[in-house]
Amino acid sequence: MTTAATSIKQANWTEVTVEVCGGPVAVAQAGSGPAVFVLPRDNGHAPGNEFLDRLAAEFSISYPWYPGFDHGEPAAWEWLTNPRDLAVVMRQLAPALGLDAVSVVGLGFGGWIAAEMATTWGPGLERLVLVSPMGVKPENGYIYDQFIVSTEHYARAMFHDEAKFEAIYGAEPDFDQLAGWETDREMASRIGWKPYMYNVALPRLLSGVTAPALIVAGADDQVVPAECAEIYRASLPNATLETVPACGHAVDLEFPDVLAAKVAAFLKR
Repeated sequence: MTTAATSIKQANWTEVTVEVCGGPVAVAQAGSGPAVFVLPRDNGHAPGNEFLDRLAAEFSISYPWYPGFDHGEPAAWEWLTNPRDLAVVMRQLAPALGLDAVSVVGLGFGGWIAAEMATTWGPGLERLVLVSPMGVKPENGYIYDQFIVSTEHYARAMFHDEAKFEAIYGAEPDFDQLAGWETDREMASRIGWKPYMYNVALPRLLSGVTAPALIVAGADDQVVPAECAEIYRASLPNATLETVPACGHAVDLEFPDVLAAKVAAFLKR
């Protein structure tokens, strides 16, 4: 995994593929120390992620590509039709990687999947971090409808500072990136279309999740309304909420150092 404009040493990333639920799942891995399972947003892995490199300096990171999304084999995962299905696959991926006791960090859409996983995980879940999480229904706003704009427009909408988007993806993202985003969107529509990017039951299901939880939100998130983070904080019995100023939805890409410091401090408590 490469990193754009980073001031730290890049982690030594490797890729493994394991079979889960009858299909192959690819996982990027780096670092050493306590196990941390990181779930990406619905538009996949960025070409560089300083946040993950920073975490890998202190923790053993496993960062999967979602089955059926870009970098995967869509035909093997045609049966995936809802976020609970994907959460079960990710839940079974953890022990397949030898991660029986692990902390989980979910980014955006990954925050939703991490929350769904947490509702059935049990004592093996050490800590839970949800960054700009989708998955709950806002009462006064709405989750950004990515299907009425281009995939590039949607990716740009995740940033408060467009210059930071271009530092990672370029002023004009290349063909491979655009094609990958299209594959990601196709699977996202299959899994999260109706209702759009939320599970109305999730806040009640979260009441049984006793693991310590941290919710982090960008103060200028144009993708997920701020009230969603508040709903998560209120629904999880042992949760705190922190906000990053002048930051959009992609907190890990806009302020990797700030987010890494918050997450590392929380995971080491």
